[in-house]
Amino acid sequence: MARIAGVDIPKQKRGVIALTYIFGIGKSRAQEILEKAGVSEDKKVSEWDDDEIGKIRETVGSFKIEGELRSEVQLSIKRLMDIGCYRGIRHRSGLPLRGQRTKNNSRTRKGKRKTVANKKKATK
Repeated sequence: MARIAGVDIPKQKRGVIALTYIFGIGKSRAQEILEKAGVSEDKKVSEWDDDEIGKIRETVGSFKIEGELRSEVQLSIKRLMDIGCYRGIRHRSGLPLRGQRTKNNSRTRKGKRKTVANKKKATK
């Protein structure tokens, strides 16, 4: 396995797909990295030689990825929560923040259903 930016990249996959295993690198950025490094997109990771891996590591190093990117995202969310804007409040309460309805769906954000018992009617 090739190791780039502290992430083990699968050997059997094509370069473009393998680079997407790194947090912060999608398909288009992976294509850009391989183009800058001068490596073919169709080449599998197992076919990369040491200088190609070195060039790819160097190119990947110029982007904000993995831990640095994760911490930046967390700080952005924390800032929204601190200023008390709508999105920050929705983050704080664990609800969807981009206008989705919450009556029926949004189970991913709300978590497992919490059943609420009915009130019992008073008997005369």
